Amino acid sequence: MSDSTPLHNLEARVAFQEEAIDQLSNALARQELDLEKMSRMIHHLSQRIRELSDGNPLGEDNQPPPHY
Repeated sequence: MSDSTPLHNLEARVAFQEEAIDQLSNALARQELDLEKMSRMIHHLSQRIRELSDGNPLGEDNQPPPHY
């Protein structure tokens, strides 16, 4: 009985470590998706700021109608 207790303890520790690694991996994957999304948003906002600073607040696609 005393020989199986250390083995059982090691098996339990490995199981907990595997679960912790899976949780960390999932968190990292979510963070990578968030970073990708934020990077696209920053790029879009940078372009928008550039348009506004160039004096074209409506952009090329949203020109005012000719009667303005």
